[in-house]
Amino acid sequence: MTENTQQTPASNPELPTQYAPAEVEGKLYERWVERGYFTADAKSDKPPYTIVIPPPNVTGALHLGHAFQVTLMDALTRRKRMQGFETLWLPGMDHAGIATQNKVEQQLAEEGKSRQDLGREAFTERVWQWKDEYGGRILGQLKRLGAGLDWSRERFTMDEGLSKAVQTIFKKLYDDELIYRAERIINWCPRCLTAISDIEVDYQDDDGELVSLKYGEGDETVVVATTRVETMLGDTAVAVHPDDERYAHLVGKRIKLPLTDRTIPVVADTHVDPEFGTGAVKVTPAHDPNDFAIGQRHDLELMTIMDERGVITVHGPFQGLDRFEARSAIVAAMREQGRVVAEKRPYVHSVGHCSRCKTTVEPRLSLQWWVKVETLAKAAGDAVRDDRVALHPKDMEKRYFDWVDNLNDWCISRQLWWGHRIPVWYGPNGEMVCVGPDDEAPTGEGWVQDEDVLDTWFSSGLWPFSTLGWPEETPDLEKFYPTDVLLTGHDIIFFWVVRMMMFGLYAMDGEVPFKTVALTGLVRDEFGKKMSKSNPNAVDPIDWMDAYGSDAVRFTLATGANPGADVPIGEDWVKASRNFANKIWNATRFALMNGATVEGELPPVEQLSATDRWILSRLNKTVAEVDAFYDDFQFAKLSDALYHFAWDEVFDWYVELSKTTFFAGGEGAKVSGRVLGEVLDVMLRVLHPIVPFVTETLWTTLTGKETLVIADWPKDSGFRDDAAEQEIALVQQVVTEVRRFRSDQGLQPGQKVPAELTLTGTPLAPHEAAIRQLLRLQPAEEGFHATASLPVAGATVALDLSGTIDVEAERKRLTKDLGAAEKEKAQAVGKLSNEAFLGKAPDNVVDKIRGRLAKAEADIERISGQLANLPQS
Repeated sequence: MTENTQQTPASNPELPTQYAPAEVEGKLYERWVERGYFTADAKSDKPPYTIVIPPPNVTGALHLGHAFQVTLMDALTRRKRMQGFETLWLPGMDHAGIATQNKVEQQLAEEGKSRQDLGREAFTERVWQWKDEYGGRILGQLKRLGAGLDWSRERFTMDEGLSKAVQTIFKKLYDDELIYRAERIINWCPRCLTAISDIEVDYQDDDGELVSLKYGEGDETVVVATTRVETMLGDTAVAVHPDDERYAHLVGKRIKLPLTDRTIPVVADTHVDPEFGTGAVKVTPAHDPNDFAIGQRHDLELMTIMDERGVITVHGPFQGLDRFEARSAIVAAMREQGRVVAEKRPYVHSVGHCSRCKTTVEPRLSLQWWVKVETLAKAAGDAVRDDRVALHPKDMEKRYFDWVDNLNDWCISRQLWWGHRIPVWYGPNGEMVCVGPDDEAPTGEGWVQDEDVLDTWFSSGLWPFSTLGWPEETPDLEKFYPTDVLLTGHDIIFFWVVRMMMFGLYAMDGEVPFKTVALTGLVRDEFGKKMSKSNPNAVDPIDWMDAYGSDAVRFTLATGANPGADVPIGEDWVKASRNFANKIWNATRFALMNGATVEGELPPVEQLSATDRWILSRLNKTVAEVDAFYDDFQFAKLSDALYHFAWDEVFDWYVELSKTTFFAGGEGAKVSGRVLGEVLDVMLRVLHPIVPFVTETLWTTLTGKETLVIADWPKDSGFRDDAAEQEIALVQQVVTEVRRFRSDQGLQPGQKVPAELTLTGTPLAPHEAAIRQLLRLQPAEEGFHATASLPVAGATVALDLSGTIDVEAERKRLTKDLGAAEKEKAQAVGKLSNEAFLGKAPDNVVDKIRGRLAKAEADIERISGQLANLPQS
């Protein structure tokens, strides 16, 4: 290296010797936001690109699932912004009805109060106060992650504009007779005292009991089995299959229901499986969704036997008992009458629990508001079938169709005080009026508004267009709708994606809410287990960001993001990503110290060395590859491609191969400095969407420009040089094989060895200086004696190892190892040749011995080669 290019770390004050994420990330993010880089302009002539963030709950904190999806959305929008799109990534939060109400009720309980003590208006005011004080901390955590969201457009599902949208679409659906009120079976939480959606029910295997009970008397008896004995008090029939001859004589008759003074009919229904159990089932239409359907078909009585808290309300001795207390009491009473035919304990079965409070959910007949989904769901299915909306990966379509084609009407009412109150008023004489946002609510004596609020999914189903100003015809709605990509977990495809599809197509005159749905898997621990607060494997991503930097967390998450597949993640992987960020930092810093520059035009091809042409060819191929992966949402593959290009090809090969050129100085050093600057410029730009902080710091230092956030995305120039790539591949082959030989001989990486290189007549000749530099090979001087000769890639590398290793000691060691390997081979061959052994041994044992044989043979070949290459005595 010439004197004018060689610098010491102290002489390069622009980049510290070590990368310290904590000193960089917060300041950089504030600058990005202050300068408006993430703010979209609805008046722009640029083509739009829109993503709305799946709104996190106002009660939520950042977990790895959030960090995962946010990283991918940020990468998509950062790239599109650099590609010249008017990019809007819109942030916001969901009011999260049950979760938020529970938070405030817990606060009140600590004060010795309940929401009833405050009353509805004061309680709602208290929730707003909680939201302003404690809600939304996750948004600050998203900033910490580097999310390039347009904070000027932040929305909340309970803000004035979105509330107007909710009222507007409710009124429209009501007027179109797509919303109705009816008694149906719903999921009911006796603790939260509300209906809950399917997604708010967590199913887990519980230890229960399966009890077989005898109904009827004499010849007119049937045996039914149940895990919910207490519901027998509400039975209004026994059902059997119409073709089941065992019960043909009972169909149409009435039999005695034990413990009551009632008789119930035996009905024939094809829903019953005659092969399951006794082929007869008890029917409790008010407490089971399947039984409700049977009841509707046979006009059975709907008999509710529990109140909203799960307390029995009928049948004397059991009245006032909790449902689980009643279960034990009824089993005891039936046993006393000799009606318990069989009991199985424990009986492990799937039981639904409220996701908020973990209470066992009770199916319950209830008067609720419903959306009639038949036509809406058909439209949502058709939009995917006719390719107006693409699901990615495509194999998710079957799951989507299985759900949307069989969708039941949607219960949208919740018995809460926090949420969008149902805009329906009831009059003193049975009148019912639905009120839109521009209508006057009825007044006068006896008029009251419905007490219930809407399911949180109702308002979040409007998210892609309500956040852009609908129902008003806003510039944002005109510019940015439909949105381009919805990126979300496959676990909520049924609950959120389908609802947005139904509402978007309905409200926006058949226009889809998004063009692509990119579905991700779930984040799991490094062993593939689900992360949970109740398990010791739950991780706070903020802790990892504190320890290793946000870029390291982001890169780890992106590296595991295969479409639709779950993502394992462990701390060691985050450490490896931290090392990658440090490698980028250190190598770029070295390059800047040694002449890397973006000043001036790239030299013409004829002035470039094969090494220069090779890296530029690989650079363009990598850009093309990364673009293709982005367009296919292959984040894992693009991250892997960037990692290996940056670490392996740029830093481990190009920089190392170019050191001799830099050391020599002159015109060659200037050319390579410009090429290296070009490579770093492009490399940092394509890395930026995944690791924005370290790349921003390095790129602005390299180029002297303001920011990488709005820099141009690199394009594949089309430059390819296959000949240069083949030439450098030969260099890599020589270096790799000689390094392996050195390692086999026990030489230290930095240990210098005299060598003679015969490269004449091969493409390797121009690279002799670089090869010697990389392999620590000294020139062959007087007295050189080749003790080992390696033919490789059409060349010969002769080494003089005398004085570098104890040949005799090494020969003894290798001879001993060879003997051990040959003994291992002989033993394995002996067993595998023994027919008696093969006939008795399990397959896994035989496979293990075959593996030992293969390893022994490989060891023999390797050690024999090492012995052959040892210097002769």
